[in-house]
Amino acid sequence: MSRDRLGILVGGGPAPGINGVINAATIKAINSGLDVYGIFDGFKWLCKGDSSHTRQLSIEDVSRIHMHGGSYLRTARDNPSKSRELLDNTVKAIKELGLKYLVTIGGDDTATSAHAVDIATGDAVRVAHVPKTIDNDLPLPGGMPTFGFQTAREVGSRLVQNLMEDSRTTSRWYVVVAMGRKAGHLALGMGKTAGATLTMIAEEFQQDVLSLDQVCHILEGAILKRRMLGRPDGVAVVAEGIGERLNPDDLKDLPGVAVSYDDHGHLQLREIPLARILKNEIERRFADRGDKITVVAVELGYELRCAAPIPFDAEYTRDLGWGAVNYLLSDTYHGSALVCLVDGRIELIPFEQLLDPDTQHAKVRMVNIDSEYYASARDYMVRINPGDLEDEDTLKRLAAEAKMDPQAFRQQYADLI
Repeated sequence: MSRDRLGILVGGGPAPGINGVINAATIKAINSGLDVYGIFDGFKWLCKGDSSHTRQLSIEDVSRIHMHGGSYLRTARDNPSKSRELLDNTVKAIKELGLKYLVTIGGDDTATSAHAVDIATGDAVRVAHVPKTIDNDLPLPGGMPTFGFQTAREVGSRLVQNLMEDSRTTSRWYVVVAMGRKAGHLALGMGKTAGATLTMIAEEFQQDVLSLDQVCHILEGAILKRRMLGRPDGVAVVAEGIGERLNPDDLKDLPGVAVSYDDHGHLQLREIPLARILKNEIERRFADRGDKITVVAVELGYELRCAAPIPFDAEYTRDLGWGAVNYLLSDTYHGSALVCLVDGRIELIPFEQLLDPDTQHAKVRMVNIDSEYYASARDYMVRINPGDLEDEDTLKRLAAEAKMDPQAFRQQYADLI
């Protein structure tokens, strides 16, 4: 008698803990009487109607992978919902594999793709999606982080601490751009825990489109204030989402910058070397006033995505993988859903609740800048604030560092803050 089959695939960027989900889902499924097939490279081959890039998994295959970084099944960003042809190819390949159940692991884009596949296959395939992203930008219930975030924050904060010590030792500045396409959770978490000089995230700006001049003003002001306080060094952590909101007109003529988009319509941030752009502009501003400053550009993200998971994420992902299979096999299955863990219990969120009704893409959880969490982080940053411009002595000292007239300095920064 043939056994029912479950498939597992991973989409989007890597995140610490992926292998924990694969491990737990595979073992739970096999012990429940299923055959498990690992699908390599996300939806990439399925989109071509190709079902051959798969492998039947055994417990022995996955038993020790949960503490390793990366993805045992690799990953890709191909989007089957991009066209009817791609979606039809995907459904065809899934039918060829004889899958009755499908576990997808990924972020908002993979969730959207999984939702499209679920609708296209009808009742033939049950789908459960396990949310992952180091950006922590999916609106999970109970304020739970997306898996991978805690590990990425820990590894990232340690790297920022190293750069802070290097900064102090060499009397230079670092501009560190941290991953986070829309939301600044990772940048803020790294900067706050490491005690960076300042952290800048896109949520703090009310405008949808930012000017490069505006962003550089904040960095320049922090450097000037830090100098006024007797320190020539510092580390600024900047969320990469700021790059996505920069005015394209400010970028198009910069050397080495190419503007392109991925399969999901997102600006390819890796083609925008934000750290280097900010470094060059800050150094130019100081050079224009006859002042030399050394700024080092650092992009942090790829170093974090395949880190071995810390115990939090290793445990969390095993719960999620177990929960996904348990839901797929349950008598209470009520349609494809996002698998979450809240207060030690598995909760299911229907895909429809995750989607923005206007865009039909997954909703984004942003940093709440009105929260005490953000207020406490902001309080310890070195940035020019209104009180600096109101206090005549402070204003004078800041203007002297900038080699400007105090009133001109006040006028330049008044609108900014």
